[in-house]
Amino acid sequence: MKKRKLLALAMTAVLAMGVFTGCGDKKDSSTVTIGIGQFAEHGSLDNCRNGFIEGLKQEGYEEGKNLKITYENSQADTGIANQIISNFVSNKVDLICGIATPMAQAAYSAARKQNIPVIFTAITDPIEAELANEDGTPVGEVTGTSDKLPVEKQLEMITQITPNVKKIGIIYCTSEVNSISAIAEYKELAPKYGVEIVDKGISTSADIPLATDSLLNEVDCINNLTDNTVVSSLPIILQKASEKNIPVFGSEIEQVKIGCLATVGLDYYELGIQTGKMAAKVLKGEKKASEINFETIEEASLYINSKVADNLGITVPDEMKESAAEIFDTIDN
Repeated sequence: MKKRKLLALAMTAVLAMGVFTGCGDKKDSSTVTIGIGQFAEHGSLDNCRNGFIEGLKQEGYEEGKNLKITYENSQADTGIANQIISNFVSNKVDLICGIATPMAQAAYSAARKQNIPVIFTAITDPIEAELANEDGTPVGEVTGTSDKLPVEKQLEMITQITPNVKKIGIIYCTSEVNSISAIAEYKELAPKYGVEIVDKGISTSADIPLATDSLLNEVDCINNLTDNTVVSSLPIILQKASEKNIPVFGSEIEQVKIGCLATVGLDYYELGIQTGKMAAKVLKGEKKASEINFETIEEASLYINSKVADNLGITVPDEMKESAAEIFDTIDN
């Protein structure tokens, strides 16, 4: 009998130690776990992710100290995106960061059942994506940052650099609501600048070569959005357009680095930092995600690739060069 009592006491002591030292299924309360789901792999979204991690660091959350990050990329596959989020939820992460619209939608759909907060970034239209109400308030425990394109500034820039342009082509993925929203705004503003928007919808990246060939026969230039499916295949578009001496305008700095002529675009690293700081507020318990309206980065800057301009025989006005945030004289591969 004494032996049984001693064994029982010993087991109780072991279990108690497990509770207080974090053994078993208990997590170290000083460490938070974040699942970062990124929809596609390209420069702007990579910059968003790196900025997000930096924003967390600036607010006191650092990997290897008090932060554990699990990062997954769905390679522009919505099915894989859902699987990634399902794994995050199963592992009971403290917060999910959804980078780009399809990933953010998947995250909120799955995480709300477990009351896991979601912070999104690189979403053109959170309202259209049904992640925010018409007044900008969250639809639940979800908030983040929008990369809404400065459409009018972009049209103004295109018509200044290429004043003879009459038809602007845009390729977009029909399943990305952010692209549909952006095209609607482009079409609304285009007459003001004496141009017409010609759009081609695609379902997958496999459709892009044929859509590009068709579009290049109809337009004077191509304007690329932040459409994740299209951006992932941007080098194909750039190559085909270059062969026909047709300029391609980008929507952010990384696209200009790899061969787009110019853009009035956002700094996605800064957008990520802004998002990381929002996530930190939620992790610290300062505010719930449902208490924070989504934010839009206000600053857009002009970026030019002088090498591309030379290759196309285009002269960029001096006043535009002087106002540019950065001019690149090489094309990154």
